[in-house]
Amino acid sequence: MPYPAKLNPEQILDAAQTLLETSGPDGLSMRTLADALSVRPSSLYRHHASRETLLVALGDRAAGALQEALLRATADRTARAGAEAASHAYLDYARQHPHLYALLLTKGEEQSPAGLAGTAGKRLWSALLEVVGQLSGNLDDTDHAVALWTFLHGFAALERSGMFGASGPRGGLKVGLTALLDAMESAHATRKPSS
Repeated sequence: MPYPAKLNPEQILDAAQTLLETSGPDGLSMRTLADALSVRPSSLYRHHASRETLLVALGDRAAGALQEALLRATADRTARAGAEAASHAYLDYARQHPHLYALLLTKGEEQSPAGLAGTAGKRLWSALLEVVGQLSGNLDDTDHAVALWTFLHGFAALERSGMFGASGPRGGLKVGLTALLDAMESAHATRKPSS
């Protein structure tokens, strides 16, 4: 195989993402990735020390993509419509990219608070917190953000596993999402203005 003079991190991640999305996590190894790129596996280790660091990079890419989807969904919408659109964008991402979505839920090594603040996962969390804060009136509304995240992730996981059965979730998504968004709006209505 020729020396990969022009192999760059984006090419590697693009090929790794394609392998992950088409073959699942078991289909992505340094060897299969090297084969897809027509390079020797040792060439990849110049960019990623291991498969695990490659998966972390893919997870960061997934977090960035989901963050962008949430931001696009909320653009030019009221707080309520934005929160609803962002919720649907979240579920759409989980449906369309199940293996990348799964990487978002893999806990990496512990990082310092300063290191964590710059991660793609933290930026994704901040975007979700902003969506919720716009509706609840509390820009640091961790409680409602966790509730929404838990609901959306639970729905995505149940849907992916087929646990809803042949009849599907019916109106369950709408009922749950409406209840959560109503609670957020209610919190905004009862918040006392800062003095």
